[in-house]
Amino acid sequence: MDKKRIYVADDDTNILELMHMILEARGFEVTTSTDGKSLGNLPDAPDMVFLDIGMSGSDGSEICKDFKMKNGPASAPVVLVSANTHLKEIAYRCGADDILPKPFDIKAVVELAQKYTAPGNK
Repeated sequence: MDKKRIYVADDDTNILELMHMILEARGFEVTTSTDGKSLGNLPDAPDMVFLDIGMSGSDGSEICKDFKMKNGPASAPVVLVSANTHLKEIAYRCGADDILPKPFDIKAVVELAQKYTAPGNK
């Protein structure tokens, strides 16, 4: 069985390392980015995306909006990650599938990853 691919973008390298370790330990193939700009240039589309909205030099909500417009509503699910108090509104406006408020716990990351990479989810 092929590993599910998850793309994680956050400008906080500690969060990137943590999410990479959490997800890889659960059997996912993980690609990370400090700015999210590589999402549109991946050779193979990921099965799921975690995007921080407040990255240095890039806006995760804009990256989400572009990704969803290029790939359509059936594209990989996108989860916006942020401590922004308006996270739900931002996610709705850019077409994100879910949110992960910061600070988050490991269980929430794993549950979202499993939920959005389960067979038949797309």
